[in-house]
Amino acid sequence: MITKAKELLERVAGWPEEDIEKLEAAARQIEAWRSGHYHATEEELRDIDEAEASGIATNEGVQAAYRGQ
Repeated sequence: MITKAKELLERVAGWPEEDIEKLEAAARQIEAWRSGHYHATEEELRDIDEAEASGIATNEGVQAAYRGQ
């Protein structure tokens, strides 16, 4: 697995700065999720609120999403 990560990082070195920033943000989210300290982004919270208001999501489903389940 470490070899795959090293190969990826070598390719990332040639990416545009904007894409590297996106990768960094994604890595921070994964670390937070793995540590149990994930906090939804404003966009995710808006999406959950919209789904709840539209009737697509149940109250139980929305509550589980807030808990990270």
